[in-house]
Amino acid sequence: MTIPKNVIVIIGCGGMGVAIARRIGSGSHIILADYSSTQLENAMTLLRPEGLSVEGVETNVSDFQSVQKLARYASEMGHISIIAHTAGVSPAQAPLDQIYKVDLLGTTHVIDAFLEVASAGTSLVAIASMAGHQSKQGISPEFEKHLATSPAETLLSYPELEASISNLDSAHQTSMMRGMAYGVSKWGNILRVQASASAWAKKGARINSVSPGVISTAMGQQELEGDYAQVIKSLIQNSPAGRIGTASDVANAVAFLSGPEASFITGNDLLVDGGCISAQTWDGN
Repeated sequence: MTIPKNVIVIIGCGGMGVAIARRIGSGSHIILADYSSTQLENAMTLLRPEGLSVEGVETNVSDFQSVQKLARYASEMGHISIIAHTAGVSPAQAPLDQIYKVDLLGTTHVIDAFLEVASAGTSLVAIASMAGHQSKQGISPEFEKHLATSPAETLLSYPELEASISNLDSAHQTSMMRGMAYGVSKWGNILRVQASASAWAKKGARINSVSPGVISTAMGQQELEGDYAQVIKSLIQNSPAGRIGTASDVANAVAFLSGPEASFITGNDLLVDGGCISAQTWDGN
């Protein structure tokens, strides 16, 4: 008799994705998904010698059909127990339109495509960011509702998004503009997860997000070398934890939210930021 496969899908094969695979992948079949074939090969080269069952699928999260193809393939392989969505671009890596298409629309595509194949016990954890919490004060209730509930086809059609995407070429986009786009996208992720909880519950499934602070991954190091390096370093120094986060810190949070200990948690966001947001909110008040 063939034992059915327990399938874990990890979207994004950077430092967080690899750490999550190591943390939760033992005994399951891991499907890694990434836009970059090189990233996929590098991740599989790291993980296979450790005894993990891993395969890679090239996936473009900004293209719904690509994500839907991944979701359907994963469901054919066995029961999807966990989807960890880590794919994203940072303000130092991409122009405004790519930030919105990958970080905002891409997460919506993942939520929608995997809802189609979710079943009892499935858990999706999307990686958001503390940047979303830092940006939420400037977002109107109307804009929040759009970010949370608009169909994917019209998600980027909101006037504030259209204006920022279409009116400036990448050469004239400032670091502040890209940072704001990133923050809006990540707050949109958090809202989208909240708004999707009931639909996922109808499948017997759960959905949550994790909002990391400054994490020592390749993406995090790029930000530490970018235009806001001093601001980011100050955030770390003034945080209650007093240190930069690690990919393992995030992987541990994903493992908790995906496991049976978190069976009563859905539609929620877990800040893994060393206390940065609490310090920004209350220190000095």
